[in-house]
Amino acid sequence: MKKILFLFLALPFFAIAQNNEDSIFIKKLSDDIFTNGKAYDLLYQLTKKVGGRLAGSPQFAKAVQWGKITMQSIGADTVYLQECMLPHWVRGNGDKVSIVELNKKPVSISLDALALGNSLGNGKTVTAEVIAVKDFAELEKRKDEIKGKIVFFNYPFNPTYIIPGRAYGESGVYRHSGPSRAAKYGAVAVVIRSLTEATDNNPHTGAMQYDSAFAKIPAAALGLKDADKLWNECKNGKVKIAVIMHGKQMPDTIGHNVIAELKGTEFPDEFITVGGHLDSWDVNEGAHDDGAGIVHTIEVLRALRAVGYHPKHSIRFVLFANEENGLRGGTKYAEVAKSKNEKHIFALESDEGGFTPRGFGFGVSPAQYQKVLAWQNLLKPYGGGDFVNGGGGADIGPLARTFKTPVAGLNPDNQRYFDIHHARSDVFESVNKRELLLGAINMSALIYLIDKYGL
Repeated sequence: MKKILFLFLALPFFAIAQNNEDSIFIKKLSDDIFTNGKAYDLLYQLTKKVGGRLAGSPQFAKAVQWGKITMQSIGADTVYLQECMLPHWVRGNGDKVSIVELNKKPVSISLDALALGNSLGNGKTVTAEVIAVKDFAELEKRKDEIKGKIVFFNYPFNPTYIIPGRAYGESGVYRHSGPSRAAKYGAVAVVIRSLTEATDNNPHTGAMQYDSAFAKIPAAALGLKDADKLWNECKNGKVKIAVIMHGKQMPDTIGHNVIAELKGTEFPDEFITVGGHLDSWDVNEGAHDDGAGIVHTIEVLRALRAVGYHPKHSIRFVLFANEENGLRGGTKYAEVAKSKNEKHIFALESDEGGFTPRGFGFGVSPAQYQKVLAWQNLLKPYGGGDFVNGGGGADIGPLARTFKTPVAGLNPDNQRYFDIHHARSDVFESVNKRELLLGAINMSALIYLIDKYGL
């Protein structure tokens, strides 16, 4: 009885000792990343030397080789390419939307526009009257007016949401399926309000998907100032616009995930995945989306190696292909893992930008979530202690669905993220070095804790 009582009383002291040991190790990681971190320099290379990396493009192929060489130089146990077929959409040059007629009077007013990803146009000019609607409900009410017209969806971000990502989720349906919803009633083209609340006039591209049951009409996004201009003109009378898009869908092409591994010392056949997506849109440098996630991933590898950490489980660092317009990389990664009957115990993704980290969103069971909550105080000194139940990432989603793998996503402060998301302004200069490194610190700490204690 005395022995049992002693063990019971000793448990809190053991927990404190473990907590202190973990705190010391995480501080060691932090000091190394702040002092020797390569993430910012690597982001410069990726954005300025490689540039925009649309899946299937020569620039994406260049990024794959950059990723492979970089992770080899960092000191991974092994680095290899995982082949997958990628969609190959080409934007072409000269996306253009212009107001050409106001109340039957000829005008020439250019609007800042970008074709939506996967939109087809082939350089043809489509000129027609605009039917301006706020949402799908209004589209349905006016469906008899749509045939032969250009539909303008002007669905704004809801400014009352504290988390802008919620507004993005609501608005995203107009980009993703708006063109086919309008084509169903005979529309000849679609323009949408960009998915942002930015104060500039930069249009934001992003993937849309055609419903094969309807015509594949050209689709473009407008900058917010020009969206407001078009909306106001439509309220004042009839407006005719001309839309010129050059997008073409080429045959699928070969691409790759880039994968580096640190071999586990105790459980080499159990895997922890860390990753971001290597592709970006073609109109920018993809610095926050998702260059930040790529260099976060590489920096976790570098830091664990630099401090001499030997993981219990094998850790894979994955630069995923084709998140933006197909999710082929994440899907292939899960397919290969399933074919090999691998055991995946956790996956972490960074795909919310390189802003100041706030915490993590966990896609885990209630019992697992209670376990990770015990680690909050270890990450709070580094800004990453705000944990929420619910999260993950697009690229690790197939892994979660295939294996029921616990997942998490880094949650940076995203108040500014959608100002530049998929716009020409997503460039290296928009990333702060210290904020970027803090993200890598928190990711490294979480991976260490998962590897040490499991879920």
